[in-house]
Amino acid sequence: MEISLKGKVVLVTGGSRGIGKAICEGLAGANATVAVHYNSSQEIAEALCQSLGNGAKPFQASLEQASSTISLFEQVINHYGRIDVLINNAGIAISSDIGVDDTDWLADWEKTFAVNTRATGLLCKKAIEHFGPNGGGRIINISSRAAFRGDTMDYLAYGASKGAIPSLTRSIARHCGKQNIKAFNIAPGFVRTDMAQDFMDQYGESFALDDIALTELTEPKNLAPMVVLLASGLADHATGTTIDINAGSYVH
Repeated sequence: MEISLKGKVVLVTGGSRGIGKAICEGLAGANATVAVHYNSSQEIAEALCQSLGNGAKPFQASLEQASSTISLFEQVINHYGRIDVLINNAGIAISSDIGVDDTDWLADWEKTFAVNTRATGLLCKKAIEHFGPNGGGRIINISSRAAFRGDTMDYLAYGASKGAIPSLTRSIARHCGKQNIKAFNIAPGFVRTDMAQDFMDQYGESFALDDIALTELTEPKNLAPMVVLLASGLADHATGTTIDINAGSYVH
């Protein structure tokens, strides 16, 4: 079955690189109009939008700042007039040894939660406010395998920040469904991205490969088809669910 998202405006946070880029390409391949959020990779985002076509446009925002996060949503609305699907993909993972100074550890913790949790929640709030009077919409949150099985001690903040996302998603699904608002959560494991490479540089690629059931690490392109399906409305009765895409390394 060929999926068409023609006429749909989709905001993808962290859309210029890694998983986000693959998601944007998948959406554009289904004829969606993609608003590509980026933080610092302006040239990369602009080049991606040019290749995507169909009215794709880059939007800069620092999700660490609440005001910038709100502005992002408003800029996209002002440009396109609406948003039909929100995809909260942006995230950071900071290695912070448990033995470091409390002040430094707390700074890493707060930055991680600001980007991974607060910005996601804030954009969900803005989307619900927008979707309600405009016939509904869909939210797709990208959390992590770490939300369920935890993470290493130096990535405590990452695991905890992602652990909030399934609950957020379920709450939206349960209480906003009658407004035609659906919410889904995707929980990747190791995905071959720059962020995952930092971890593999620290622990070794064999650490990641030995942890999965398949022979190859998950690639960003492996997530995109599921996002396109959820954005299409064909899986709306799965609202509130988490979909594991982690090469069989954790199934719950």
